[in-house]
Amino acid sequence: MNQTPPDIESWIALSLISGLGAESFRKLLQAFGAPEQIFAASRTALTQIVSAPVAQAICQGINREATASTMAWLADPLNAIITLADPDYPANLLEITDPPPLFYLKGRRELLQKPALAVVGSRNATPQGLSDAQAFAKTLSDSGLCIVSGLALGIDAAAHRGGLQGASSSIAVVGTGLDIIYPARNRELAHELAQHGALISEFPLGTPSIGANFPRRNRIISGLSKGCLVVEAALRSGSLITARLAAEQGREVFAIPGSIHSPLAKGCHALIKQGVKLVDSALDILEELGWSATPTDSTSAKPKPGKADKPLLDCLGFSPTTIDQVVATSGLTAEKVSAMLLKLELDGHVACLPGGFYQRIN
Repeated sequence: MNQTPPDIESWIALSLISGLGAESFRKLLQAFGAPEQIFAASRTALTQIVSAPVAQAICQGINREATASTMAWLADPLNAIITLADPDYPANLLEITDPPPLFYLKGRRELLQKPALAVVGSRNATPQGLSDAQAFAKTLSDSGLCIVSGLALGIDAAAHRGGLQGASSSIAVVGTGLDIIYPARNRELAHELAQHGALISEFPLGTPSIGANFPRRNRIISGLSKGCLVVEAALRSGSLITARLAAEQGREVFAIPGSIHSPLAKGCHALIKQGVKLVDSALDILEELGWSATPTDSTSAKPKPGKADKPLLDCLGFSPTTIDQVVATSGLTAEKVSAMLLKLELDGHVACLPGGFYQRIN
């Protein structure tokens, strides 16, 4: 159960003052101490650090009308606010250059103390990318690493699902207030994270989906983590922002290679050319991190392709292919190939792509 400290309203009130950014917030804490002391400081002293309008707002004291909804939100035992003064503030996050003075949390507070790995990638992921993200995340979670991502569609959602399936769960860092679920299609996943994992945000309750907030939250995704895995990413992907931030923060960065014909592999290939570690199994990541836990086989539950199916899989390959190409390569009839592809798709070995293409997944 999350416990609310007695001074939390002063933290909330200070964070809600218009014009007071995270950097100035931290400077005030360094100069005056706890928020109660900041609210008790003189306007003259405050204007040495913040603008006159912000100093004036602070001198007016705690605005309890502004804090009321957040205080009510904290009545839910799943909800908490973690401040820089909180012993549960993640040590890794304190190491970055711009740690949030406070953040909102819904879910399992103890996950903040678990070693973590960020898994990010494209919102418009391929079936292969989704399968890889979920499988890697589950194996890494079973190996003792909490999976951190951004609750976006595509790779993020698959990574969260894999983390939740594993032993160490998952944390979503979102770009809205925690009373808003974005994107709405991930509502069920967000509820599952609230119950069995955690969601966190540095943005106040009621903050809507604003484009600039999503790149900003990426520094927290990487900051919480020991490393960052990029599964699929186009050359102008937001995932590459997270990878860059992770490198700047001294974290390990990993990338899964893909087909040279796939635009979603180009971002990963660019990272690899820059010296990022190429990985084709979760074990590669664990070895690079010096992690001693032994990963489990996250794909063992899938039915193995039968002997009769294997030649067709070999013909299909891992790049998108049409039925006509498979027919030409295999020598089988179109009807036989269609039936075999349907079975392989149902068994999770093949994905049907837009435009009549098929792709082998494993």
